[in-house]
Amino acid sequence: MKRYKLIVFSILSLSISCVKKQSTVEVDEIKIKAPFEMPSIKIPDFSNCKKFLITDFGAEKGDKEATSFAIEAAITEANKNGGGIVVIPAGEWLTNKIHFKSNVNLHLNEGAILLFSENPQDYLPPVQTTWEGMECYNYSPLIYAFECKNIAITGKGTLQAKMDVWKEWFARPEPHLKSLKRLYYMSSSNKPVVDRQMVNDSAHFRPQFIQFNRSENILLDGISIVNSPFWTIHPYLSKNIVIRNLEVTAHGHNNDGVDPEMSQNILIENCVFDQGDDAIAIKSGRNQDAWRLNTPSKNIVMRNCTIKNGHQLLAIGSELSGGVENVIVENCTVLENAEMFNLVFVKTNERRGGYAKNIFVQNIKAGTLKKSVLGIETDVLYQWRNLVPTIEKRLTTIGDVYISDIKVDKAMYVSRIIGDEALPVNNVVLTNIAVDSLEVQKYNNENITNFTGN
Repeated sequence: MKRYKLIVFSILSLSISCVKKQSTVEVDEIKIKAPFEMPSIKIPDFSNCKKFLITDFGAEKGDKEATSFAIEAAITEANKNGGGIVVIPAGEWLTNKIHFKSNVNLHLNEGAILLFSENPQDYLPPVQTTWEGMECYNYSPLIYAFECKNIAITGKGTLQAKMDVWKEWFARPEPHLKSLKRLYYMSSSNKPVVDRQMVNDSAHFRPQFIQFNRSENILLDGISIVNSPFWTIHPYLSKNIVIRNLEVTAHGHNNDGVDPEMSQNILIENCVFDQGDDAIAIKSGRNQDAWRLNTPSKNIVMRNCTIKNGHQLLAIGSELSGGVENVIVENCTVLENAEMFNLVFVKTNERRGGYAKNIFVQNIKAGTLKKSVLGIETDVLYQWRNLVPTIEKRLTTIGDVYISDIKVDKAMYVSRIIGDEALPVNNVVLTNIAVDSLEVQKYNNENITNFTGN
């Protein structure tokens, strides 16, 4: 591991003279072996930085406004200091949104619970964010970083979302669907993002729990996360991210564990995921927005994780219009009672374009799968099929998928691959796949070239 120092200077005016105040945020470089060229990942190290205790800034248990103000003030002071650790002591602290600034580590002591308000008004004014691959202005994520560098959330405490209102917003009634249509058409016609204001009385676009937006050098280490209004951890247009030693439990609608989107150089390791949706769902934007931003998700490593529950161990798409490449998932365990459909599921449709390639999954143990070890489908549209038309047709190139050393108790198929007749899936290699009880048939594949099974 290579380490170097990032020196940040703050200049304070004292009478006529100026005094330089120096603070040090160290940056580690993590090197990872992968079956593709994997850059070193840079993450911040705050071990030499000053601590800022939120109670010194007026935080009070049970007082949401006082605690919210104290966290904001402590973050500001740590940032002004050139780098610092904002400390949440043991106990339950009710808060509203938290917005990061660069060179800040939010640290939760053991026994600390940051309990996030369920009141949507606490997540206003709207911020630049996304909804299912489309950029817009919406309620702030509960924890939000925009254009930040060297940030972290660490410790043995818990981040928890109160779900009273968000659970009511899981439904998709007609007013919500109308707002989806409106955003779809604005995105399809490249309307400026600032004009895509999606906060109104009926849209009910739930915020992500944690979103790192256009940020870099990010560390999440040791914390627990309980509940989430929407996607739980969402790196968006960000790079150099390490997520390790986390326990994530969220069983609401769209409660994926981690959703890297148009993000690069990511390590996810030694985590436990207990999700109501996919454990890891790699995305790269939807349709015209992603074609405009033109940023793939790539260089993503997931290893040594345990899945208690989740629809897929690894999902790719369906928002993959910017492309997904260079992904490896290895040495993971899916517990017997997990409600899992596929170990690996690549999903797309005629509107997406983009690509998925260089996908490696190896050394995985699982209990019962409702469907298959590998699933690929090219006509997945869910509620969008009849909601809006295809504005521009672009097929997705899918290929170079390598799955090896898999042990599963029960599944319907080893692989179920439904490629597009006009653009077949190409080059899928399955090696040493063991399914003790196969309920239907080994392979159910169509529109694929260069398929190798064991």
